[in-house]
Amino acid sequence: MGSKLRIHQADGCDLNAVAALFNQYRMFYGKPDDAAGAARFIGERLELRDSVIFVAAAFQEPADAAWEAAGFVQLYPSFSSLSMSRLWILNDLYVAKEFRGHGIGRMLLNQAKEHAVRSGAAGLTLSTHPGNLAARRLYESAGYVEDSEFICYNLSLQNTAR
Repeated sequence: MGSKLRIHQADGCDLNAVAALFNQYRMFYGKPDDAAGAARFIGERLELRDSVIFVAAAFQEPADAAWEAAGFVQLYPSFSSLSMSRLWILNDLYVAKEFRGHGIGRMLLNQAKEHAVRSGAAGLTLSTHPGNLAARRLYESAGYVEDSEFICYNLSLQNTAR
């Protein structure tokens, strides 16, 4: 990778770059290409400030003005009633194909952890597809432990009349 990397918290100026990565992330998990929907969703998160997004920006040497989005992590605030403390849900982590293998995923995980510590959170929680072995190895090597205490359930309301 002939560039230097900087991670920063995304704002409205980063919408197009983050939305493009977010669309790739969704397609990685088998969702259809929906660039407009991704831009709308990420735009809402940035505008409403109901998530925190960090973006890894790759700068080509020597011109630091232009950068390319290499990856992102998105965190949602939550709370634990049992520990009576703040938690962060690490909902999305994605590194663009051309930037994989350079430690960017680990850097984004570290940034998420630093944010959680700064905000006084008791921890971070995440889930991933059981077959995503690369992600599982990364999370486990970063200290995440598979939950053996609780079983998670989901209730889809996608096709429910409202």
